[in-house]
Amino acid sequence: MTPPSVRTGHHPADAPWVRTRLRTAPGTAWSLALLVLVTSFLAALFPRAVEHQAIEGLHHDITAADPARSVLELNSPQPGLQLPPAEREAAVRGAALKTVHDKVRGALPAEVRPGAADSAYGFRTSRPTPALEPWLARPEGADPQLNYASVSDLRGHAALRSGSWAAVHGTVTEGADEVEGVVTEETAKALRIVVGATISVPTRAGEHLTVRITGIVAPRAPRSTYWSAEPLFRTPALVPEPETTPPSLDPPRYYWTATVLLPQDAAPALLGSTGEPEMFWRFAPDTAGLTAADVPGLRSALAALENGPGLVRLRGMAGDDAAFRTDLDEILAGYDTLRAAIEPVVTVAAVGAGTVAAVVLLMTAGLVGGRRREELALLRARGGSLAGLGGRLLAETAVVAAPAAVLGLLAALPFFGSARPWPSVAGPVAVAVLICVAVPVGAVLPHRRPRLPGTRDDLMHARPSRLRTVAELTVLVLAVGAVAGLRRRGAADGGDLLLSAAPVLVGLIGALVLVRLLPWPLRLASRAVARRRGAVGFLSLTRAGRSPAGGALPLLALLLALTTAAFGGSVLAGIADARDRAAVLTVGADARISGLLDAAQLPARLLREVRAADGVRQVAEVQVVTGVPLPPGADGSGVKKTVVLGVDPDTYAKLARSVDLGTFPADRLRAPGGKDKAGNKDGAGSAVVPVITSPSVAADLGDGPRDMSTPAGDLRVRVAGTLPRTAAVPDHEFLIVDTAALTRQWTTTLLVAGDPDPKALRAMVRDAGKNISVRLRAEERATFVDTPMQRGAGGIYAAAVVAGAGYALLAVLLSLLRSSPERTALLARLRTMGLTSRQSRRLLVLESLPHALPAALGGLLVGWATIGLLAAGVDLAGLALFNGPGTAVPDAAPLRSDPWSLTLPALGVVVLTVGAAAVQAWWAGRRGSITELRSGDPR
Repeated sequence: MTPPSVRTGHHPADAPWVRTRLRTAPGTAWSLALLVLVTSFLAALFPRAVEHQAIEGLHHDITAADPARSVLELNSPQPGLQLPPAEREAAVRGAALKTVHDKVRGALPAEVRPGAADSAYGFRTSRPTPALEPWLARPEGADPQLNYASVSDLRGHAALRSGSWAAVHGTVTEGADEVEGVVTEETAKALRIVVGATISVPTRAGEHLTVRITGIVAPRAPRSTYWSAEPLFRTPALVPEPETTPPSLDPPRYYWTATVLLPQDAAPALLGSTGEPEMFWRFAPDTAGLTAADVPGLRSALAALENGPGLVRLRGMAGDDAAFRTDLDEILAGYDTLRAAIEPVVTVAAVGAGTVAAVVLLMTAGLVGGRRREELALLRARGGSLAGLGGRLLAETAVVAAPAAVLGLLAALPFFGSARPWPSVAGPVAVAVLICVAVPVGAVLPHRRPRLPGTRDDLMHARPSRLRTVAELTVLVLAVGAVAGLRRRGAADGGDLLLSAAPVLVGLIGALVLVRLLPWPLRLASRAVARRRGAVGFLSLTRAGRSPAGGALPLLALLLALTTAAFGGSVLAGIADARDRAAVLTVGADARISGLLDAAQLPARLLREVRAADGVRQVAEVQVVTGVPLPPGADGSGVKKTVVLGVDPDTYAKLARSVDLGTFPADRLRAPGGKDKAGNKDGAGSAVVPVITSPSVAADLGDGPRDMSTPAGDLRVRVAGTLPRTAAVPDHEFLIVDTAALTRQWTTTLLVAGDPDPKALRAMVRDAGKNISVRLRAEERATFVDTPMQRGAGGIYAAAVVAGAGYALLAVLLSLLRSSPERTALLARLRTMGLTSRQSRRLLVLESLPHALPAALGGLLVGWATIGLLAAGVDLAGLALFNGPGTAVPDAAPLRSDPWSLTLPALGVVVLTVGAAAVQAWWAGRRGSITELRSGDPR
């Protein structure tokens, strides 16, 4: 019969290849689309997360900094004396200062151009003048010294608590006799100032200006830049008297210094004062629109304002001698330092997780190609070209992968809205290109040459080709170079991608070596099992040995995932260890109780109560004597000072060992005539007292005996040892001496080891008296400041660990899925020969172990070796300790192996593989075996 197409003259309709394939295997298409979507989402999310945490860290560093550092301030001396008095007075009044303020604000960098809310301008004395009124507070007998300032918009930033606002009566001139002023509540309380009091201000003419206090005010926002840029506006301070020449052995006296606030138009009265008055304009930077990409331009603009063309423009507005000052450039430099420390370490995690994802995508491509091997072989036998087959596979893969990658990108854009969208495009594009290339290439290349039926590429019998050997040697050279470069330069010095890929390259070398070695134990085990009775063990090892030699990809994915997880977990553990160490260095022990400035004597009752408190294992009494002059150096250098610590050698040495901070033998410190542990006195045949010091103090004292005079008694000392740090003063130069050698003994500090109750400890301190402080190591650790950039880096590393674990799980499932049809057919045939369900589970579990156990053990060893090799080049100090609250930080925060991060992922791989094999055996037992027992089935 003639076909209808011939009768009608039309060609038969061709079914579209892509549509037919997608309808034939929708499950495969949806699975591939889901994998591409998730991987594209993560690839697009990573640069957005990095940029977002960089922006958040920048804003945090500026807003959290002391306003005195971040404020942009322009100062100009008072108008020249050669000008007429009326012109000088007009230049410092509010209207003239506001005009300059508005001009200067427009000349500031646009990235941080401030608003008017926290900005301030005015006229102030730059040097405090003594206040001789007898009713003012004098804690140690020294006269207080006061500044005077007329500042803009005082009523808008303060609330009146008592009295009335200071006002200007008439026109104030340079020769005014009296003006009104106000002080804050803290200043009034500290200096005993009341409403109606008068303060006399000396003038250059030898006369006095009277300032009458008319009111007490309270800041509305005490922490705002308006009040905190110059803290003396808000809060008085106790400052020591300047050192005299030659230095005095007596401790310096402290006196109060504060600021009296005047009305804005009272500024001309300060022109005649001896306090060197000056005009000032302060601007609080607005960082709302500032991004990390703006930092280089902002630093350049600030440099131009401090010493460059920008300063010339400002002087044209505020006067020829105007000076611009800000520490915002230092804040930005610190931000760049932290970012430079974080980015290379974060890149290590990104490269690791990205490589594992790429390997899983390649495994997926291999699974797709393997499932269609017979189909492609048939098409090839019927004349299909490699290019034609590859083009069709590319088309059907692109139809699935491209929309999935776009959806992954769109799903990531709503996250981290402050980040730019364009850097997120590269990741999804790379994912789509990789899968679109890997699927057709991996499926078509095996069909370059005809393959005889029944030909196997077993793992135990395959011989590596020369091309594979050359490729492995190339990777080995790259890995050695990367590790050597990282150890020599460090992760933060260089920043190239090869250094960041060093953990991945080491893991890759470990995987290649493991694949090379794996056939040997399989052959030995197969020979040993072949002599034993029972078929299950022999069949399982035979099946494991007959796995394809190209199955190294699943093993590579597992090893890279385990290495990434171990590296990421070790980084997180190293950060926690560094912060724990920093807390110990800051406190010196588990708890620290000290008197005012570490100098006031603690009550004896407090010592007894602390020793008897629950949770206290040990208490070390320390006598801290600060500001002790060292003997003059042999070269005639000036007098240096140190901190003398009087301790009991046995107790203090034991505490130092418990906190691992400056350990030393107690006998080395014991003074002649002191008591040892048994209570026996040493012979006192020599008056020279052994001391343990910091290295710089030891260098100043030399090797011989030296005489020292301290408030606790005169000493003749000899250096018996040095320590880089000690628990009592971790961040100062020190000299430790046996308390028994001191003439005058008192306890100023208690170092407590143990786990005392914080509430009970503070209650004891409150009952003991005032001016006694308590610091706990646990609280110091809990309050360790995490900047957004540090939190972001830690979160990215945690995400890398989770992503590595997820892709490791996927690698195991893909590996099992690839051989699932063969396993199911094997079980069906063996069940016809009497194989029980229990033996089926044992067979599949034992078959999976020869690959799971080497992968787990290899991953553990490779992770441990990677961390050991790279530890010398990775310092986590910048990542863990930047801007921390402690005053003392460790010298370094090296990377170390974390046992949990090494063992848990490795055990998880074994458990997951065994569990998956058991589930597959159970599922195969529940299914019928008709399909697997079809005649002619090649499996």
